[in-house]
Amino acid sequence: MPTDTKAGFVALIGAPNAGKSTLINQLVGTKVSIVTHKVQTTRSIIRGVAMHGSAQLVFIDTPGIFKPKRRLDRAMVDTAWGGARDADLIALLIDARKGIDEEVENILKRLNGQTAPKVLILNKTDIAKREKLLQIAQKANEFIEFEETFMISALTGDGTDAILDHFASKVPEGPWLYPDDQPSDLPLRILAAEITREKLFERLHQELPYISTVETERWETKKDGSARIEQTIYVERDSQKSIVLGKKGQTIKAISKAAREELADIIEAPVHLFLFVKVRENWADDPERYREMGLEFPK
Repeated sequence: MPTDTKAGFVALIGAPNAGKSTLINQLVGTKVSIVTHKVQTTRSIIRGVAMHGSAQLVFIDTPGIFKPKRRLDRAMVDTAWGGARDADLIALLIDARKGIDEEVENILKRLNGQTAPKVLILNKTDIAKREKLLQIAQKANEFIEFEETFMISALTGDGTDAILDHFASKVPEGPWLYPDDQPSDLPLRILAAEITREKLFERLHQELPYISTVETERWETKKDGSARIEQTIYVERDSQKSIVLGKKGQTIKAISKAAREELADIIEAPVHLFLFVKVRENWADDPERYREMGLEFPK
């Protein structure tokens, strides 16, 4: 380890689908957070670790901040603000196509009370006009005086080096918090469940509620280095179970194939993935499920 090391936590916050998960994967250089078209798919605080020179940047991918309707929603929003409170730096990500709507305005107002230094990141600049970007930046800075404003495309990576340079210069001096070759503090069992959940939503995002969940029940490393993984997809109703299985099991086979291939790339070994679908009514009211996701159970 170099002698002049720095390390710190950076919280990425924003409305659902602002691109936080895509950005954190881009900054870290590998997948640590799932990306889907469905809103509110990031549930717990996922930490991605990026090395930039002698600085270690621990990015917190928080759940999107939105108006909570159910208990799970409240837990996700509480977790997001908790991540912001505990960070050395806060980055607000805004979808440049949408601009500052009521959702973002509410975040800006509440963000004003956070003491950590803040930067503004305007995402999706590859599909937004420069004139609109400047208007968004000006309006956001009327709510809060951001230290810096960055205009980036999380999808292509354009502009993200400047973000890393800035954060590396701002985090405090101190020893690294994780090994320099560890991209996330997510246990592999949880990352595997997140990847299967991503494939589930990619396949069924119009038919399946985001409240469905995946749990890794068993992970066995074989003598030949391959992994046997058993996972259960939990849904709330029998009708949802039929949707996940699909006609003659075709849907679950496609989900399993996509998840298995991505997991094999990540662990660099063959994967034998076995998926089961079970109905667990009202699982979103079970405190144990929240603990497994790293969420506080709201009263």
